[in-house]
Amino acid sequence: MIQVTNLTKQYTHNHGIHQVTTTIAKGQITSLIGPNGAGKSTLLSVISRLLPPDEGHVQIDGLDVGKTPSNQLARKISILKQTNHLQVRLTIRDLVEFGRFPYSKGRLNAEDKRFVEESIQYMELADMQHKYLDELSGGQQQRAFIAMVLAQDTEYVLLDEPLNNLDMKHSVQIMKVLRKLVDDLGKTVVLVLHDINFASSYSDHIIAMKDGRIAKKGTTDEMMDSAILKEIYEMDIPITVINGKKIGIYFS
Repeated sequence: MIQVTNLTKQYTHNHGIHQVTTTIAKGQITSLIGPNGAGKSTLLSVISRLLPPDEGHVQIDGLDVGKTPSNQLARKISILKQTNHLQVRLTIRDLVEFGRFPYSKGRLNAEDKRFVEESIQYMELADMQHKYLDELSGGQQQRAFIAMVLAQDTEYVLLDEPLNNLDMKHSVQIMKVLRKLVDDLGKTVVLVLHDINFASSYSDHIIAMKDGRIAKKGTTDEMMDSAILKEIYEMDIPITVINGKKIGIYFS
């Protein structure tokens, strides 16, 4: 379980997160939703220790994130940021192998290679695994970074807008992979999503943020409610049910 207590990270008067307290259940998918500037990415970055909090603290399965050694934390939690810039030229396979660094320290054994192969296959990158990242489209690069995170094989997987630059086919593919990680392997996935219908179709819980604070949280069924969504997004979003999933009609 992730326990967030009184978390504050201030950028300007109106941006950042302010006194956020919440718990995130283990073994489930939790999606963070909300308008731009709501604090979703900031919260994810502070939870993963990419950003230090100004106040408050985070515990993961009882470990204090701020005090846990980096090598130990890297075996517990992995994160994919919204933007990823590398200073070195790597192939897809090089990048995915880097996901094993907390275990291999650069010397891959048979188990490391198995995780690398499986992650490349998961993301349908086998036929291009020796291409350099700067030769790829934005969507292909995104899939490569997600494969790296999968290869890290952590209990907790944090993803900041993982569907960026992806077409519909690969967006669905990635959400299905994340669902499989949770259902089959018991992992915990926390991700920032802009499309409420992807959140509805694949998540167990949804946390809605606005103005740097948690506005509402609950099960997917509870959160896919027109009144709640209007409070968050300030627009009317009728809800319909398709194949047992609540879908927001926000484009009418």
